[in-house]
Amino acid sequence: MRRRLLILIALGLAGCTQLPPSPQDIQAKKFETVPGEAVIYVVRDSLDFSNVQAPIYIGKKLLLTTYPGTYYRWVVPAGRHTIVGYGQDSGTITVEVGQGRIYFVQQRVSHISVTNSAFELVSEAQGRAAVLRSVLLTTP
Repeated sequence: MRRRLLILIALGLAGCTQLPPSPQDIQAKKFETVPGEAVIYVVRDSLDFSNVQAPIYIGKKLLLTTYPGTYYRWVVPAGRHTIVGYGQDSGTITVEVGQGRIYFVQQRVSHISVTNSAFELVSEAQGRAAVLRSVLLTTP
């Protein structure tokens, strides 16, 4: 009986094995700047208030769905850029960015009756640590 239990535990843990990172994820985690542009990392840490999906608009064109433990790397021209929750999600942040710099926006999601995002510009150290714990979201 004890042996069967150990085998079941071992099989369960083997099912939790994480896939290796994609080449795009590895490249994004080098935190390189882009000449003449800025980079914004939008990261939803795995230490989130909710495990629900959260659709957000990145700029005015890209609808992206975040999950706990995911991030998105957004290359933009200098200026003001907005991230907004989708639908009933009232979360929003506008970030003023400069050329050759990297910025980190932390998304925290709560879900009681509706999904609501809280966005915050965080320090480079905090942002890098959250990105390193997360997986890159890609767009189709």
